[in-house]
Amino acid sequence: MKLVIIGGVAGGASAAARARRLDEKAEIVLLERGAYISFANCGLPYYVGGEIASQDKLTLQTPESFRARFNVDVRVLSQVLSIDRAAHSVQVRNVKTGQTYQERYDKLILATGAAPVAPPLPGLDAPFVHTLRTIPDTLAIKEAAEKLRGKANAQAVVIGGGAIGCEMAENLKRVGLSVTLVEMADHLIAPLDADMAADVHNYIRQKGVRLCLNTAVTGIEQGAQGGFVLTQAGKLPADLVVLSIGVAPESGLARAAGLALGARGGIATDAQMRTSDPDIYAVGDVAEVTDFVTGSPAMVPLAGPANRQGRIAADNILGRARAYSGAQGSSILKIFDMTVASTGVNERTARARGLNYDKVFTYSASHASYYPGSTMLSIKVLFDKETGRLLGAQVVGFDGVDKRCDVLATALRLGGTVQDLTELELCYAPPFGSAKDPVNMAGFVAQNVMEGVVRQFHWSDVASLPRDGSVQLVDVRTAAEYARGHIEGFINLPLDSLRQRLAELTRGKPVYLHCHSGLRSYIACRILTGEGFTCYNLAGGYRLWSAIAQSRAPEDHPCYFHN
Repeated sequence: MKLVIIGGVAGGASAAARARRLDEKAEIVLLERGAYISFANCGLPYYVGGEIASQDKLTLQTPESFRARFNVDVRVLSQVLSIDRAAHSVQVRNVKTGQTYQERYDKLILATGAAPVAPPLPGLDAPFVHTLRTIPDTLAIKEAAEKLRGKANAQAVVIGGGAIGCEMAENLKRVGLSVTLVEMADHLIAPLDADMAADVHNYIRQKGVRLCLNTAVTGIEQGAQGGFVLTQAGKLPADLVVLSIGVAPESGLARAAGLALGARGGIATDAQMRTSDPDIYAVGDVAEVTDFVTGSPAMVPLAGPANRQGRIAADNILGRARAYSGAQGSSILKIFDMTVASTGVNERTARARGLNYDKVFTYSASHASYYPGSTMLSIKVLFDKETGRLLGAQVVGFDGVDKRCDVLATALRLGGTVQDLTELELCYAPPFGSAKDPVNMAGFVAQNVMEGVVRQFHWSDVASLPRDGSVQLVDVRTAAEYARGHIEGFINLPLDSLRQRLAELTRGKPVYLHCHSGLRSYIACRILTGEGFTCYNLAGGYRLWSAIAQSRAPEDHPCYFHN
């Protein structure tokens, strides 16, 4: 059996290695148009910023080491020009010599990945404009940044606020450049909801990165005095530009060969990673798969799914029946010292797919608060209103974000419910967690909502609450907290004196309560419910509401333009 794989990195390389482990006699050919077959593409921004000091660390396997260990015929600088499905062959061009030849296959795996999106904007060919996908891209950006290191007020502009954009903003800042991050949407990091991105916005500004949201780029301009990024709001000076607005599947070969594509241009695959041709498989960023939560077609350009898909394709090709059960999009990134993680669907997707969902917010210490060094974790969990099945989760904080999101991702993958979160027996000692872990706490809150123990209202409801006396708005934080800042229209009745001050509330009128995080106001709701009041608790509390308000205040965080 002869297996030909087009493309290396995560999907292609893992497929080749798995195929060899299953069949020592198979002929395996890996064709890669670039010079590297397996490199740490997720680590590229950190080489620019110096966190990864050696270029050699970016190369996971060389063609020689891969050939020696797995006996795979690795051919770099070999571009596949076309696929002849009838003849079971591909046309290959040697990038160095220009020579072409035909390579026959019994089975073919397409692992051609995705390329950075470059919209048709004027000036994108300017020499100071870069994209980041390969090691040569990284070397070019690092060289440009190092040259600017000694220039006074050198300006870097990153266009696009996804994971790569945020990581590049951090690392260019570490190099010593003044950095502006431009994003067309109203928040960074698309897997997050806007409310969970608020902490990210506030933090990244505190670290000195200028943030321009709701800002569309219209072009690049190169003048005698330097470059500019043109936007609908004005000009941004730019000595270095990194374009990071997303990726698109490199499915041109598949399209030309007549393989079925999905709506977003990815190669349609089944659960075995087969394409519409039974002898051709597709894996990684080029493959359209199924969303684990919604069952809808999805494109998930992440290394973890690509590796698993490569393994599954090789298994099926070599007679071991395996099915890919779908991608849930579990992802994590570091922004300076902050960690941002998510899994499953966010609210935008839940609404678009018509899911009957509810949500809770919690704010918990990363480990026992009395033990030194704890920091706070902001967690948002989406779940099915009727069954409690987990649909998605987002976690933002510093210490312990990764393990909490991994627990939530595992529970989601296994069909878990919010009830299951309350029953998880997680490791506890004061330096590592709490007796009621933040994951347990999210389950407790969601369980209370599902069972009607507490009614919620949300930050987005605050502005529309009537201030005409028809409802009662109560802040149960301490008087000192209230004095430092409060929501207009809310009176202060501290929790610990609430029972003694019930006469100040009118029975028969609904009461909307909040505290800092939602915990004390939940206790207040239970007290008032026991006294016959109808109560609503602000999910996420004053902390979430104020973080969102701060992140959206243009007078506090302007993006200055050169007009």
